[in-house]
Amino acid sequence: MPKFYARRRLGFLAAFTGLIASAGLLNGPAASAALPTPVSAATARTYLASLTVATEDRTGYDRDLFPHWITQSGTCNTRETILKRDGTGVVTDSSCAATSGSWYSPYDGATWSASGDVDIDHVVPLAEAWDSGADAWTTSRRQSFANDLTRPQLIAVTDNVNQAKGDQDPATWMPSRSAYRCTYVRAWVQVKYYYDLSVDSAEKSALQGYLANC
Repeated sequence: MPKFYARRRLGFLAAFTGLIASAGLLNGPAASAALPTPVSAATARTYLASLTVATEDRTGYDRDLFPHWITQSGTCNTRETILKRDGTGVVTDSSCAATSGSWYSPYDGATWSASGDVDIDHVVPLAEAWDSGADAWTTSRRQSFANDLTRPQLIAVTDNVNQAKGDQDPATWMPSRSAYRCTYVRAWVQVKYYYDLSVDSAEKSALQGYLANC
């Protein structure tokens, strides 16, 4: 759906969210983009200073080594859980698939009314994690990383933006919406710190630059 149609529909959807909820049709609470709040910029700078700097090595990487999406609750898997968390007025069917709602992508500022236009981004990509130490993890640890709802690691964003990001780190890719970049790098550093992942020299330099402006 073209972006301007999605935006026109957003006001209509918002106006009827209360009516839908009162009728008991909403499966889960309405929400806006709800990435768990990252640590402060000051804390992120401290975390970054403590991370190991190492050259990346992708030898042996396979996306299937990070099992996802796993069941989180009832019939809802991780993707469906994030769609409900990050969307507004999300209605789901008996299998937890989103049948309607709206999603705001903080990376580019677009709003979408079809879940098919939205991807769930791993803030720290799976391949990046592999390069940075996850190659030594157990499968269970990699599964936890790929489905982490607690750290600021998963967020609903425009699908083609997520695909353009791919497995890039902040040295080569950042959200086009500059207002979100501070949040993004704080989240990136927090996830790397929590999972004891390394950074390469270009990545660290980029992160230091962005965090200096937070």
